[in-house]
Amino acid sequence: DHNVANLGSAVTLKDLESGEEMEFSIVGSAEVNSLEFKISNESPLGKAMIGKKRGDIIKVDFMGSEVKYQVLDVKRY
Repeated sequence: DHNVANLGSAVTLKDLESGEEMEFSIVGSAEVNSLEFKISNESPLGKAMIGKKRGDIIKVDFMGSEVKYQVLDVKRY
């Protein structure tokens, strides 16, 4: 399903606190490149995105702080 985030998906997120929008590609650990916003499916954010679709809210713990994102779009790259 191309509407559900998985390995090989590009996911656009909106930080619900700052309003910032960003797009991440979910890749395997060998393909990670932070400069290209390619994150591992095993990272905390990558794990949180797997199985999500447009409109879902993701909660991720970053260094003891919970960050909430809304999924704006999911597509295959």
